[in-house]
Amino acid sequence: MADPSSYRPKPGQIPDSPGVYKFRDEHRRVIYVGKAKNLRQRLANYFQDLAGLHPRTRTMVTTAASVEWTVVSTEVEALQLEYSWIKEFDPRFNVKYRDDKSYPYLAVTLNEEFPRVQVMRGAKKKGVRYFGPYGHAWAIRETVDLMLRVFPVRTCSAGVFKNAERTGRPCLLGYIGKCSAPCVGRVTPEEHRDLAEDFCDFMAGRTGTYIRRLEKDMMQAAEEMEYERAARLRDDAEALKRAMEKSAVVLADATDADLIAVAEDELEAAVQIFHVRGGRVRGQRGWVTDKVEAVDTAGLVEHALQQLYGEETGDSVPKEVLVPALPEDPDAVSQWLADRRGSHVSLRIPQRGDKKDLMGTVQRNAQQALGLHKTKRASDLTTRSRALEEIAEALGLDTAPLRVECFDISHLQGDDVVASMVVFEDGLARKSEYRRFQIKGFEGQDDVRSMHEVIGRRFKRYLQEKERTGEWEDTPAPTGPVPAPGAPVPAPGGPVPAPGGTGETDGTVEAGGTAEAPGTVEAGGTGETPGTAETPRSAETPRTGEPGPGTVAPAAQDPVTVREEPREDDGRPKRFAYPPQLVVVDGGQPQVAAAKRALDELGIDDIAVCGLAKRLEEVWVPDDDDPVVLPRSSEGLYLLQRIRDEAHRFAITYQRAKRAKRIRSSPLDDVPGLGETRKQALIKHFGSVKKLRQATIDEICEVPGIGRRTAESVAAAFATAAPAAPAVNTATGEIIEEDDGGSRT
Repeated sequence: MADPSSYRPKPGQIPDSPGVYKFRDEHRRVIYVGKAKNLRQRLANYFQDLAGLHPRTRTMVTTAASVEWTVVSTEVEALQLEYSWIKEFDPRFNVKYRDDKSYPYLAVTLNEEFPRVQVMRGAKKKGVRYFGPYGHAWAIRETVDLMLRVFPVRTCSAGVFKNAERTGRPCLLGYIGKCSAPCVGRVTPEEHRDLAEDFCDFMAGRTGTYIRRLEKDMMQAAEEMEYERAARLRDDAEALKRAMEKSAVVLADATDADLIAVAEDELEAAVQIFHVRGGRVRGQRGWVTDKVEAVDTAGLVEHALQQLYGEETGDSVPKEVLVPALPEDPDAVSQWLADRRGSHVSLRIPQRGDKKDLMGTVQRNAQQALGLHKTKRASDLTTRSRALEEIAEALGLDTAPLRVECFDISHLQGDDVVASMVVFEDGLARKSEYRRFQIKGFEGQDDVRSMHEVIGRRFKRYLQEKERTGEWEDTPAPTGPVPAPGAPVPAPGGPVPAPGGTGETDGTVEAGGTAEAPGTVEAGGTGETPGTAETPRSAETPRTGEPGPGTVAPAAQDPVTVREEPREDDGRPKRFAYPPQLVVVDGGQPQVAAAKRALDELGIDDIAVCGLAKRLEEVWVPDDDDPVVLPRSSEGLYLLQRIRDEAHRFAITYQRAKRAKRIRSSPLDDVPGLGETRKQALIKHFGSVKKLRQATIDEICEVPGIGRRTAESVAAAFATAAPAAPAVNTATGEIIEEDDGGSRT
């Protein structure tokens, strides 16, 4: 525990300007980020008598080992910089709201030639119009099904659309009148886009115009005795009315507003948001957070506004935001919201009328969400604590293993051998810490040797991080100004190895390397959808820089956008910097012995090792011929099984993705400088790889974006590549040939 007076800056060093400050711990990790109108006054509050500080603030300042600050020109810039740093560094003492689920949106892909209506989750994409979020995906589909009668917009996937184009036959929705069938030319691209824009206008709340138009056309058709057409128009109007009834009118003046309510106790807080568009509730979402810092309701509201609108622009930020308490500096927050929207935003507390009544409804939802969360968490926390205690008792550990790392090997008959590392902290998965490895030390199938290689590589990196941060030397963490961005920083423990210089980086594959989210991956790294949070970032990857303490961010330039080379003391989580208390391997005695041998070779003797064998779920420990048998009803065994199964899932997902990529490889992959866009352009131009293989260099040059040199490289790649083996129909034994259109016959 550090004494705050040991790193307290001198009074004259701290400016009295607006700015953002960072507290770092002894390992140079950022643990808290805050902003202030007056840095000198705000920072002085942290260095008063510890007895007078809030318990959470006292814990933070005694954990910290240094403090830094950045001066900005305005309070709005301070708000933006604070949000950016909290998002980037993920400080442990900052309030962070986390969604308990991924909310679905109704999306219209206006960035496509033929816009598509669909349900979308995850990160928002440029050129796509979003409505929501909604509580359930089925609610979106029911609404869309009603509206397709009036706005027959395309809802099919790209594959279905292309197949209909090729065959000249629309899908079922085209036959029953719920799609205008642009795939077969029933409407022009311009007419279909008009339908999509009308759909968006209706969803945005401009409903009266369309219903009145349909009723007028219905009456006109009836007067002209076109009764069938009049009946269709009547049904269309009724369908739109039923769609509108699914979101009740709550504000009679067609208001566009977001209402935010907070329910809190001493330890946790829940936030509920109602999205009102055109006077109707169009979406709802909620967050729950631990109150890890001393923060009041106004502070919770400000954090919620930052998370809710930090990535939004334009109409996604409403004209009016109603809150239970105004932030500390409401003018700065309002200006920040207005900058993101592009026009004035009203931030206020509702005082009377329908808006106050609706705020009461949102508040009740927040209180119910907090109560439900506490009920679930109480049971879950007790179970996890008991599981960790049982594991510690069974393995003879001094303390419960708060950080557990599990390793697994995956391959297919000795090909594409990979390994996974998953991390559980306090019994919960820490997906941003997941890592994946390619086995490159040898070829073939040898799980024991693979395990030895992976454990050795992982903990070599750990030792390098310890040496680089100077943890082997009992030197205190530096306090005060840091070098300017881009300046070289010598390592306390010796020279800094260049990225990849150890040979470990090449063998390590980040979880973000596949299609699954950074991130932050489920933010990647698991081979699932991009945008989920499993994608860990490489420490060697250049990221957004920030000015050092005492530096001034120019007013004309956003300090967050300055890029710099990554520094070893930048406060971001390192890839292998934090050791576990327990290493679990998927396997029995041989795998455990290999893992223990790898640690012994590196001189690491303070990390426990065990293995979980699948057949009888026995727990093996080093240098013991008999396994540890946990009761079948043991919470400790359940936790070990969950960790082992997660490592297996993570490894096999990566192995399958790697194998699929190898199977899908083509000679075009070996052409230098030929990216995915130009590959697709070549295939689209010629129709198939077979035709491309037969094309001459001059014919290849006719493809837009393909020059003479690239065309020669493409032709050379096909000339040297072995022809693909013919496909065989396993039922008849016939060889399947490719026709001129590129399909198999």
